Amino acid sequence: MKHKTFSTGGWYLYLVPALLIYTIFMAWPLADSIRMSLFSTGASGNQTFVGFDNYVRLFTDSETAARFWGAFGNTWYFFMIHMIVQNVLAITFALMLTERTMRHARVYQTIIFIPVTLAILVTGYLWKLILNPQWGAIALILQHMGLESWIAPWLGDEKTALTAVALVSSWQWVGIPTMMFLAAIQNIPDDLMEAADIAGASAWQKIALIKLPLILPVIGIVAILTFVNNFNAFDAVYAMENANGAPQYSTDLIGTLFYRVGIAGQHPVGIPNPGLGAAIATSTFIMLMIGVGVMLRLTQSEK
Repeated sequence: MKHKTFSTGGWYLYLVPALLIYTIFMAWPLADSIRMSLFSTGASGNQTFVGFDNYVRLFTDSETAARFWGAFGNTWYFFMIHMIVQNVLAITFALMLTERTMRHARVYQTIIFIPVTLAILVTGYLWKLILNPQWGAIALILQHMGLESWIAPWLGDEKTALTAVALVSSWQWVGIPTMMFLAAIQNIPDDLMEAADIAGASAWQKIALIKLPLILPVIGIVAILTFVNNFNAFDAVYAMENANGAPQYSTDLIGTLFYRVGIAGQHPVGIPNPGLGAAIATSTFIMLMIGVGVMLRLTQSEK
């Protein structure tokens, strides 16, 4: 019975579907966004070529530049909270769940991952209730413990609002990096761990000298995903505060600024500026490329 064979030169045909999907849903919108950033849209919808005027306004206009750099700084702070809290907790959970003495590890994995399955609007609304300084669960617990002085309007104070939103977001998404680190640690050969036991290595030495160095590429991937996701963050702030970055723009991220400028329109006029919004999106894309390149360089080995 003869079997059909395929020419080795036709391998590229298998890439056509993926290439088409990438072009339609990724490359073309990106190119069109860059094109749109060079135009100004009038009230009638007509587009006028203005060159780099939108970028000049974005970085030099006093009000626009203040909003952009404020959102840029807030986004970096939002990212650092996730790196310090979310990813450090994820590594800790993964190390604990892979310990041989850990019982019911599957149950704990499920508990850690459950928040990921919830809609952000639902969790945001629930945490707004929990953080309410008058009758929220945390306020009642602190009051019962005699710590009334600790009760504060966490979501209404400019100094604590962004931190509170970032911590809630870290709580919700910690399950994803936990599972990634868990899989990476489980792939470490047992021979290495047995050799470390024979050599008399302590638990901390095995973590610092074997586990963490071997999962460094995964740590880099998680850092990159965290960086990209946080620079595109929008839903957490929208669910717990609003698209205006209340209070007083203290929770304004690049994602909410882009939505407000390019889609919804700035208060009080409420007229969107797609050209300026596209300039924000393009500038963010360039920052992401630079940041991802640096992280890849720092965390990925040559092998």
